[in-house]
Amino acid sequence: MANTTANTPDAAAEPPAKRSRMPLILGLAVALAGGGGGFFAAYSGMIQTGGEAAHDDVQDTTHDGAAGGTGSEKVAADVAFVPVDPMVVSLGGLLSDTHLRFRAQLEVPAAHRAEVEALMPRIVDVLHTYLRALELSDLEARAALVQVRAHMLHRVQIVAGEGRISDLLVMEFVMN
Repeated sequence: MANTTANTPDAAAEPPAKRSRMPLILGLAVALAGGGGGFFAAYSGMIQTGGEAAHDDVQDTTHDGAAGGTGSEKVAADVAFVPVDPMVVSLGGLLSDTHLRFRAQLEVPAAHRAEVEALMPRIVDVLHTYLRALELSDLEARAALVQVRAHMLHRVQIVAGEGRISDLLVMEFVMN
């Protein structure tokens, strides 16, 4: 007679073995812990990111101004602010009646203040050219000012040279 063990009802009733989900859960837990640890390390200042200014430029001072104290105040060392000439730029072409009023200051190390002031006509030209190229639709998003500021800072840093300009502070950005 033929082999009947393959056709028994017990063999057909057994479901296939389920794969364990434990590796997936462990992998997810390790990824979350690593991401959280990395965020904490960067946020708390344990590691420096490339976009932030180095902590070497900041010194601790006590309330009476003595350096090296345990006070919670942080004072930026050797920083100067160079004003950029105010600009009025028409947006949306020549026939548009929408204008942008822009005023800013450049944060520079005090040692480079004279060099940046000497380059101010070129800096104003770069900023004016960039702002003229903007469309009105470029400025409608909520994060538009952050993006525009980042682009302007990048262009100004290229014009002035490495390490001369730390930040671009927008003092006035009004469309009318």
